[in-house]
Amino acid sequence: MAEKVLRCLVYKLWLALAAMLAISLTGCGYNTIQSQDEQVKAGWSEVVNQYQRRADLVPNLVNTVKGYASHEREVLTAVTEARARVGAIQVTSETLNDPKAFAQFQVAQQQLSGTLSRLLAVSENYPQLKADAGFRDLQSQLEGTENRITIARNRYIQSVQAYNVTVRSIPSSLTAMVFGYKEKPNFTVASEAAIAKPPQVDFGAGPASAPGGAK
Repeated sequence: MAEKVLRCLVYKLWLALAAMLAISLTGCGYNTIQSQDEQVKAGWSEVVNQYQRRADLVPNLVNTVKGYASHEREVLTAVTEARARVGAIQVTSETLNDPKAFAQFQVAQQQLSGTLSRLLAVSENYPQLKADAGFRDLQSQLEGTENRITIARNRYIQSVQAYNVTVRSIPSSLTAMVFGYKEKPNFTVASEAAIAKPPQVDFGAGPASAPGGAK
């Protein structure tokens, strides 16, 4: 009988300790940190998905341009190589815990953005290319994807800013330290200038004459 009562008391004591721990963690921001961490991961997943969508458009875009401007080897090669560098990077949720890997991802995407801008600029010199229905469809898809990339990045930036403020602030910073939550990397100010000016897509009323008589 005494043993049964003792077990009951121990059980109630554990329940009380668990309740106290839950209250303590809530007061120290554990729930907030956990929620914000999930928001960051969700935002990152959307960023990666939209960048992958863009990368998937590149081969068809390059092949279409090549059909009208095969001698533009430099820019065509640059786009292809930039896309290959993007594809070579293994991106997971753990990239958020590795500032070096995050920076590599960011640089690779910036390089692809730059080469795509050059490719679209070159396409302005080829009226027949601009008039091609397949090319215009790819341009439309690229424009939509670039807009979605900008939106996804902005959401990610905001979620990381909120999360990082929480893990730096007392007393939640102590909770973050105990449970291994660390600050996460964000897109840099320099990269913000790049996404503010994504590859431009021209849907003018009609193709302009090619300089120098380009066909």
